Amino acid sequence: MKLWDITQPLRPGLPVWPGDTAYREERTWQIDENCPVNVSKVTLSTHSGTHADAPLHYDPAGLPSGQVDLSFYLGPCVVLDVTGAGRVVQPTDIAPAFEQPVERLLLKTYEETPLEQWDEEFKAVAPESIDALSAAGVRLIGTDTPSLDPQTSKTMDAHHAVRRAGMAILEGLVLDNVPEGRYELIALPIKLANLDAAPVRAVLRGPIPS
Repeated sequence: MKLWDITQPLRPGLPVWPGDTAYREERTWQIDENCPVNVSKVTLSTHSGTHADAPLHYDPAGLPSGQVDLSFYLGPCVVLDVTGAGRVVQPTDIAPAFEQPVERLLLKTYEETPLEQWDEEFKAVAPESIDALSAAGVRLIGTDTPSLDPQTSKTMDAHHAVRRAGMAILEGLVLDNVPEGRYELIALPIKLANLDAAPVRAVLRGPIPS
């Protein structure tokens, strides 16, 4: 089966949430006549690029990334094209995903993910859509946007719907060239023991025949 890399490249100039930490990289050691190796250091937000929100991000008592159940991020998934939805993805927009059982749903909201500039008007997900996914047995919701909630949200309604449902979240995926269908998702978060999110290297294998 084909392997699809759905991860944003972490690099200088990476668009980040307004006010959050810019990505920076620096060579600490460099190969020359006095040094046999290259070694670098990076500075970044835990929410840089493609990442998994830990419950601690939206729940003061939630688990940090280092303690999340990895089974959420590994297994069958469905990629659903919702590029035709409005600014908020409603239950009617995700209804086609329920034609067969689904444990993990990845929403493709962009025809082309804006990797070079920040998009303030990205599509959010209605909390009612999260409730519908939970009722259908979905364990993980993923999106190619920076957040399930709008940039201006102060209540984080979609995130709290995820909290109530006990689901997991992936954000910042790149699904531009991935056709709708069923795949195997592999998107394990870095084991940041105490933190609120972690970058992932997200890939899909498939598509898997129905």
